[in-house]
Amino acid sequence: MSHKTSQSSLCFCTAAFGTKYNRMAQLLATDLAQFASGHPLIIYTNQPHHFAAHPNVQAVKHTPRGVLPYHERRFAIAHGLTLAPKVMYLDADVRICAPIPADLQFLPGLTARSCGNLHHHLQAQRQRQPQSAALRHKTNVIMKMAHRIGVNPAHPDLKFINEFLFVLHEDQGREQEFLKIWGDLALYADTLGLHKHPTYAMALAAIKSNFPIHHHEMPGLDFFDDRIETVRICQGQSSPTAKAAYFEQQKRIEQAPRSLLQRGWERVTGKLLFTYHRLRVQWLVHGPWAALRSRKKY
Repeated sequence: MSHKTSQSSLCFCTAAFGTKYNRMAQLLATDLAQFASGHPLIIYTNQPHHFAAHPNVQAVKHTPRGVLPYHERRFAIAHGLTLAPKVMYLDADVRICAPIPADLQFLPGLTARSCGNLHHHLQAQRQRQPQSAALRHKTNVIMKMAHRIGVNPAHPDLKFINEFLFVLHEDQGREQEFLKIWGDLALYADTLGLHKHPTYAMALAAIKSNFPIHHHEMPGLDFFDDRIETVRICQGQSSPTAKAAYFEQQKRIEQAPRSLLQRGWERVTGKLLFTYHRLRVQWLVHGPWAALRSRKKY
């Protein structure tokens, strides 16, 4: 059932798992309350209590379906599409630094602030790392993902999407098929050992569902992402002091002091959980309930 209203044509969403990312998502929520008042922020998280004091946030408790939480953003996006025809996804550690421009326009489909040709992207990686076994494995998995859904892995329109910031605009229901195929490929990639980089599942799902991908610089959208800002500083496009406060806030969260016992416990539990989730996903994809799961959304 749709709950879209005429007052909000755009909503925001993110996914945040673990204390570090929930704390950073709190900062994002504060930014959006200031600079995008009236537009909700959907957060899929394992710790929704972090957002009780943020009235602009709809925090949804979510248990990740995959081995690692990189693909879980698709659930937040799907939720957002029930509220508005356009959903802007932001990584939990992204910051918004000024009012969202009211005149930003997006075509139906997926619009990424940073994207390019997938084959050129992989070729550039091979040139930088010609002996990389990890890159060969990743390329092999992408080929298998393409074959799984009947997409030519050499398709010239396959895109590489920098997934930290993009917009989904509904497109006659194609967005639902896109999300469903993305979800299938996410779990399939997990069984092959590719637990990160949702861009590859997204690119293949877009081709299969005829869901267009557009590149748009989104002029006037003033944001902070530590990796992007570091590149800008190196290229002389920004000064080291311009967004130093954002670097400092993120550093305080990422480098919060932990005891030796805490670090050891996190390593042990992390390895155990990783093993459990790998076995669980293998069962989901290849076990006797796989056919039933394939009928579910996302």
